[in-house]
Amino acid sequence: MAAILDARNLTVQRGESFALNVPEIEIEDGEVLALIGPNGSGKSTLLQALALLLPPLSGEIVFEGRRIGPATGQQELISLRRRMAVVFQEPLLFDTTVFENIASGLKIRGLGKKEIAQRIAPWLDQLGIAHLAECSAKKLSGGEAQRVSLARALVLEPRILFLDEPFAALDAPTREKLTDDLEAIFKKTKLTTLFVTHDRNEALRLGDRIGVMFGGRLRQIGAPEEVFGSPVDEETARFVGVENILHGTVVSCDEGLSHVSVRGADVQVAEVLPEGEHCLICIRPEDVTLSRPDEAKKTSSARNRLAGVVQNIVPMGTLSRVTLQCGSCGISLSALITRQSLRELSLKEGEPVVASFKATAAHAIRK
Repeated sequence: MAAILDARNLTVQRGESFALNVPEIEIEDGEVLALIGPNGSGKSTLLQALALLLPPLSGEIVFEGRRIGPATGQQELISLRRRMAVVFQEPLLFDTTVFENIASGLKIRGLGKKEIAQRIAPWLDQLGIAHLAECSAKKLSGGEAQRVSLARALVLEPRILFLDEPFAALDAPTREKLTDDLEAIFKKTKLTTLFVTHDRNEALRLGDRIGVMFGGRLRQIGAPEEVFGSPVDEETARFVGVENILHGTVVSCDEGLSHVSVRGADVQVAEVLPEGEHCLICIRPEDVTLSRPDEAKKTSSARNRLAGVVQNIVPMGTLSRVTLQCGSCGISLSALITRQSLRELSLKEGEPVVASFKATAAHAIRK
């Protein structure tokens, strides 16, 4: 797909330090690009710069083939912004009715009453707020107010939608329902969107691609399975939920399979790595299978098996996190298993267990 918006060598400075330094980013036509990272990583700063709300110190932004830089006039910027829409974490609604809030952008664009009503009606229904049309925006709940903000943006039919952590202030059930509705809207409209969030699950659900930011820099960008399965560095790995990061040295490589020594244990990785190289081995906890010692060979064909002792079991809703210490090598591993598996295995702290994971589930970060 062609890029609808791209930026090169983008820097933003706040005070004496750089808040943003992004050599390159592209948003493709019709995709949802989810941008994740910890608080203060520069996600919102990048969104504001790309939405033409924050002038960069240097760099170039190209929106639908039009280059935007320091020489771009104010009127042209206003014209370009009208082809974009932004929804922030706080709804920022006017002190008037829901209908009038949604209509505000259309009125600025000079549309007549009939056309405004026709444009608004489908979004009132789509977002489940038709019954609130004549209600005061001041009386809305947080979830209702954010739905009005989304409707106000979507009714403009923007070429690109910017969402800056729109669910962060909402309670879990409200956030879940709104995420469901937004997912349906994206599938139906194919609206080009930059979605900023610190929630990995929201990014996985909504993002066609995912970008990870730290310290004002874009560390990695790619398909969800690439970013979550093959992170580029340790900091990114930990942020995307890789709990098992093991330091090792490559001992040998044969037929696409590398043998890595981790505290004396042989860990096999389905990657070609130079012999003698130090590396980090990343294994996601959901890729670790647990078995009783007498059943391990029967229940798993995985190349990697490490015997250990259960250290801790933490319930997590439908899942449980099991932490184990692996024998004399002292490797600590975490596994996420279902509550049913926990019951079937009858695992308790202090009991022996075997952790298994496939060579294809282990990802190496070269040092």
